[in-house]
Amino acid sequence: MKASQFHISTLKEAPADAEVVSHQLMMRAGMIKRLSAGIYTYMPMGLRVIRKVEAIVREEMNRAGAIEVTMPVVQPAELWQETGRFEKMGPELLRIRDRHERDFVIQPTSEEVVTDIARQDLRSYKQLPKNFYQIQTKFRDERRPRFGLMRGREFVMKDAYSFDRDAEGAQASYQKMAVAYRAIFDRFGLRYRAVAADSGAIGGDLSEEFQVIAATGEDAIVYSTGSDYAANMEKAESLPPAGPRPAAAQPLAKTPTPGKSTCADVAALLGLPLQRTVKSLVLATDETGEQGQTVQTQLWLLLLRGDHELNEVKASKVPGLDKGFRFASAAEIVAHFGAEPGYLGPVGLKKPVKIVADREAAVMADWVCGANEKDFHLTGVNWGRDVPEPVAVADLRNVVAGDPAPDGQGQLAIERGIEIGHIFYLGTKYSRAMNATFLDEDGKPKPFEMGCYGIGVTRLPAAAIEQNHDARGIIWPDAIAPFTVVICPVGMDRSEAVKTAAESLYAELLAAGVDVILDDRGERPGAMFADWELIGVPHRVTIGDKGLKDGQVEYQHRRDGEATRVPAGEIAAFVRAKLAA
Repeated sequence: MKASQFHISTLKEAPADAEVVSHQLMMRAGMIKRLSAGIYTYMPMGLRVIRKVEAIVREEMNRAGAIEVTMPVVQPAELWQETGRFEKMGPELLRIRDRHERDFVIQPTSEEVVTDIARQDLRSYKQLPKNFYQIQTKFRDERRPRFGLMRGREFVMKDAYSFDRDAEGAQASYQKMAVAYRAIFDRFGLRYRAVAADSGAIGGDLSEEFQVIAATGEDAIVYSTGSDYAANMEKAESLPPAGPRPAAAQPLAKTPTPGKSTCADVAALLGLPLQRTVKSLVLATDETGEQGQTVQTQLWLLLLRGDHELNEVKASKVPGLDKGFRFASAAEIVAHFGAEPGYLGPVGLKKPVKIVADREAAVMADWVCGANEKDFHLTGVNWGRDVPEPVAVADLRNVVAGDPAPDGQGQLAIERGIEIGHIFYLGTKYSRAMNATFLDEDGKPKPFEMGCYGIGVTRLPAAAIEQNHDARGIIWPDAIAPFTVVICPVGMDRSEAVKTAAESLYAELLAAGVDVILDDRGERPGAMFADWELIGVPHRVTIGDKGLKDGQVEYQHRRDGEATRVPAGEIAAFVRAKLAA
């Protein structure tokens, strides 16, 4: 490719609404253009990156035995109603109607459609296992689309779905995808971690996320310093404390704490460690009638040590909270506690609530909590004596750095990451809901055991940039760079020698299968170099009259501080060796 025949559209400044580095640099490098909130046009330079991502994904999925299909972006609502997700998905699911007033959705994912394919075509155990995948446009109506391609509304995803006759086969399909995903992300040349994850709204029992390591990542990744254990923050387990609960040593006392409504402020006022305090979080569960109206509300008091934070995903696993919960309203809190948030505790309630204690809080003695009266807290609070034992003790909190690893090896550490892949073992969640069965060897119908496997194709370039950039612009890994090599001839329009050398190297690299672009635009060296550093092409060869007179050209990797002089006659072989390395 020659630059004069391509479309290069760089900007000196990023648009004001570009918040994160990847968004800023993709806009400045002319890779994307904003059409609407969370909706972008992929420009030629950015599309080349996306196509390279797709090619690697496709090669490894095919190698793993998956079969490519393409499912419709617009899907009939009836399929989604079969699984109940038409109602459950909420406002992120974009619902539309056609001219006949029939309901459709714009696909955010395709479990329903692929399960419909399976129940029509896969009739016998002899046809299993099967794994169908697509690389296709998705749409999720995000409330706050932001960060460019990191959290857009329209995006491209690779989604795959496996079908097996039993759980053992499904586990084997899952493991095959786990291996394929590692091969894919290894080829991208990015630093990543595979971490145990919660299955969330998709459902299922076994789940892993693939996270690109980046300081700007939205997700917290937890890993052990002494083993291969890794999980996302939602999934990471905090072990029960060692040893029994200490005996009570202090009397219960009501202590003035004027204006101190946080555990940290109360601890500072009383001169106590924050770990001696207990925070109160009030949740509510609603029982609904046949018409969807609330017929009964139950309040729950969750107690955590003052220096810990609630993990809502873990809370959703507690029996009674596992059908869905909300945070209690101010009016509900006052009715049950007689006080406003900031001064709440389990002693002296106006109405009964169900108390659930985090593992750490459950073994505390002589702790501090709200007195259910403004500007007062209780000290010397103890289980059994002052507060009934909780109805449940559970792992409710986010882990913190330094916690012991759940596998008993080392301590936990935390780093930031960007999720770019997720694999799930689904079981029969969708096949049972849609009556998708096959005839097993005994001639009886059985529901398919399923798995699903996603990669954010258009999100991945943004994640790569978050991990690989500097003050000058993007630094692409070779595998997904828009071009692998750029030839920058200085004064090509004025020097026949420069033109001849540049054209010759360009032809030789093309013949060798190198993805090379020749910048024949006649730009000044400073502007030309600035463009390619911004765009992030990893290998650059500069050819100028002065160097040619000495039989030399210059090679510079995008990460190098200085150029390397190379004999002009050896430069093609030199570049090929760099690419091979």
